[in-house]
Amino acid sequence: MNSKQLQTWSPWILLVALLLLWQGICSAFEVSEFIFPSPTRIASQFWEFKLIIASHAWRTFWVTMTGFGIAIVVGVLLGFVIGSSRLAYAAVYPLMTGFNALPKAAFVPILVVWFGIGVGPAILTAFLISFFPIMVNIATGLATLEPELEDVLRVLGAKRWDVLIKVGLPRSLPYFYASLKVSITLAFVGTTVSEMTAANEGIGYLLISAGSAMQMGLAFAGLLVVGAMAMAMYEIFSVLEHHTTGWAHRGTHNS
Repeated sequence: MNSKQLQTWSPWILLVALLLLWQGICSAFEVSEFIFPSPTRIASQFWEFKLIIASHAWRTFWVTMTGFGIAIVVGVLLGFVIGSSRLAYAAVYPLMTGFNALPKAAFVPILVVWFGIGVGPAILTAFLISFFPIMVNIATGLATLEPELEDVLRVLGAKRWDVLIKVGLPRSLPYFYASLKVSITLAFVGTTVSEMTAANEGIGYLLISAGSAMQMGLAFAGLLVVGAMAMAMYEIFSVLEHHTTGWAHRGTHNS
C-alpha cells in the first residue's frame, strides 16, 4: 500500500481499531449496556429501530440544511459588507464577535416563546450557531487582499467594485469552503440541541426519549447518525473545494 492509498484508508483503519478497542473494553470489564453500550449493542439497536431513526434523522437533516442555507446567505452578505469596508470592519466585527460568544443554547427558550415548539427554533438555532464562521472567513478573504495587487488593478482602470467581485471574491473561495466545513458541523449541533428542548421529533428528541427509557444503545445510534450526516456534508464540501479551488492547493496532494 503506497502513501496515497494509506492516506485514503487511514480514517477507516483508525475507526475499525477504535471500535475493536471499544468492544474489547466493554467485554473485558463487563460494562453495563445501560451505562455504556458496546458497538455490537449499538448496531443491534440501530437495526431494531432503523425506521424510527431514519424518520428522525431526515427531520434533523432538512431542518439543519435549511438553517445552514440561511447562514450561507447571511454570512456571505455580511462578510462582503464587512470585508469590503474598513469602517464596516471596525464597527461591525467587534459586535459580531461579542454576539458569537453568547451560548446559542440559551436562545432556544427565547425562540420557543417567539415561534413555539417545532421547526422554527431548530432552524434559527442552526443558523445562529453556523453563520459566524462564514461571515468571518469571507470578511477576512476580502480584507486581506494585497494592497499592491489592488493598486495595480486600479492603475489598469479597475474600480473598487471590480476588484472586489473579480479578484476579492475568487480569492476568498478557499476561506469560504473552510468556513462551510466548520459551520456544517456546528449547524447539526445547533439543530440537535434545539430538538432536545423544543421539538417532538428529530435526533435531539430521540436522544431525550431514548435516555429516559434507558435505551442507551439507541441514544448512541442517534449520535452516530448525526456524526455520519455531518461527515457526509463535510466530504461533499471537500470535493467541491478540490474541484473549484485547486489553484489554491497546488502541491498539497503530491505525497
